Amino acid sequence: MKIIAIGRNYAEHAKELNNPVPTTPVIFMKPDTALLKDNKPFYHPEFSQDVHHEIELVLKVSKEGKHISEKFAGNYFEEIALGVDFTARDIQSKHKEKGLPWELAKAFDGSAPVSNFVPKANFADIYNINFSLNINGETRQQGNTKDLLFSFERIIAFVSQYITLKKGDLIFTGTPEGVGKVAIGDRLEGILEGEKLLDFYVK
Repeated sequence: MKIIAIGRNYAEHAKELNNPVPTTPVIFMKPDTALLKDNKPFYHPEFSQDVHHEIELVLKVSKEGKHISEKFAGNYFEEIALGVDFTARDIQSKHKEKGLPWELAKAFDGSAPVSNFVPKANFADIYNINFSLNINGETRQQGNTKDLLFSFERIIAFVSQYITLKKGDLIFTGTPEGVGKVAIGDRLEGILEGEKLLDFYVK
């Protein structure tokens, strides 16, 4: 199982980090050891003083495919979850300054909490899904899939031109604006269309 993530897929988030709004999807990856399930606590790494939360919708790939046409790409996922792309922003900033890859800032152990998955058929319109992240009872991020720069189908088609997708792979689809620092003791709650799917602590 691999975790593929899309960066800068909401324009306002790109702007809040002073990044250009991309014209093609920005891709990075996390290893399977980044996956954190069952609302287990996230252990704040010692190597960073500035770990940020990034709430995202996550797609689960339902069958193998490569060179997938965008018009058929919707057939390659059946379930959606909430995930948090934890990012060591201090490390990322140093690497971006030098033009280096982001992996140390994005791929560390436990950096990809993922909720239980729900069938995409549960949603009347997958491009009008509301999701949010609360920290200690306060809403920090709110997003809606109508604001995606690149649709789920576009992402799947694009990635599959380079990387074969396999059943069970996860795709993090990007975060809306409002990212910020987490601290030990914080309680994170992820809400998808009014249903709480994530509820865990930072330790």
